Amino acid sequence: WNIPYEFNDTDLQISIRQINMLLNQYDHVDYDAIRYLIGQCNYGGRVTDDWDRRTLTNILSKILCVAMVENDDYHFSESGLYFAPPKREYDGYVEYARSLPLIPDPEVFGMHANADISKDQNETNLLFDGILLTQEGRAAKGGGKSDEQRVAEIAGDILGKLPQPFDTAAALRKYPTRYEESMNTVLVQEMVRFNRLTEVISSSLVNIQKAVKGLVVMSAELEAVVGSMLKGKIPAMWAKKSYPSLKPLGSYVNDLLARLRFLQSWYDSGAPAIFWLSGFYFTQAFLTGVQQNFARKYKIPIDLLSFDFVMMDDSDRDSPPADGAYVQGLFLEGARWDRATRLLAEQHPKVLHDKMPVILLQPQKKELIKPPPHYESPIYKTSERRGVLATTGHSSNYVIAIKLPSDKPPAHWIQRGVALLTQLDD
Repeated sequence: WNIPYEFNDTDLQISIRQINMLLNQYDHVDYDAIRYLIGQCNYGGRVTDDWDRRTLTNILSKILCVAMVENDDYHFSESGLYFAPPKREYDGYVEYARSLPLIPDPEVFGMHANADISKDQNETNLLFDGILLTQEGRAAKGGGKSDEQRVAEIAGDILGKLPQPFDTAAALRKYPTRYEESMNTVLVQEMVRFNRLTEVISSSLVNIQKAVKGLVVMSAELEAVVGSMLKGKIPAMWAKKSYPSLKPLGSYVNDLLARLRFLQSWYDSGAPAIFWLSGFYFTQAFLTGVQQNFARKYKIPIDLLSFDFVMMDDSDRDSPPADGAYVQGLFLEGARWDRATRLLAEQHPKVLHDKMPVILLQPQKKELIKPPPHYESPIYKTSERRGVLATTGHSSNYVIAIKLPSDKPPAHWIQRGVALLTQLDD
């Protein structure tokens, strides 16, 4: 689930009553009606994310189906441990329920065993975050550094690494707005967005250095920034102007510097052959630019276009494709990409993420796209997967959906929670 929902007993009771009514008042059992009432109305009425709705309907389709009723060998999990027991007395059902494991394995939810590791990591992070909230500032003891000294050092280190703001006027002269090349506009707009972010970061760090020396008053906002820096977190003041990120402070700064180098290299040497998709502040602008170039080149309305996705190998490319764009920098969560078969495959034990190869984004007319058997995987900016819902119904954390070739039905990967991420949390 991308968003936690407060499903309750009322949802369960009304669903049971509706199933009872549809079973006893009709000669034919309409499974589609049952799944619709429960998945779209009772439980589905609380669901606000389209991908969560897909998860919900997929879970119900595995339980509320003809095979579950008519096939005695139908199992809910691959191990065969979980199934609907054949008709028996009440005590028999109770005995079966008691025979189930007290702590269920991830397989009962359709997930890989690695899901246990992710769950434990999340619980540990929550515990440590709670402990950090109880910590107070400390003075220097035994020759150690005080909080003020540590903050001043961190601020000086970050300021020393931050480059000068981009000269957007020079960028506009070198890459003017052109009808046939939308990427020029994308570059300049990205520079403007990152300039706003680095301005907030640098000004807050300069003021912190002054406040530590007693030259300016330490405001509540600066104090919050100091508290976050000491805990290794991204300050809220920066996060308001930043792209989504769950990285600790040190990794966040390194990631930001890599993004700035990516844009500087683009400015100095021209558009790269392979775009770093994770390096964009507003990824949708880049995707729209790719489609716009294709639409203007072939005189096709842009609303008739969609992307076809071609999985390439890991080798570098010296030149861009004739149409579309090569992209890299995505990570697969919940599955892995098999380089040999070029298909989705199960994760290796204890390997939670798999780096994806170069992908060709190829704009095409929607009716001409004929993908092979595939799983439609959403791309998220962070592993949190949820963000602010826009009027389009998509989360601010959501980028686009990519069709990944697969020899297994989509339902298998939906229950695995498979998705692509533009960045990891470390």
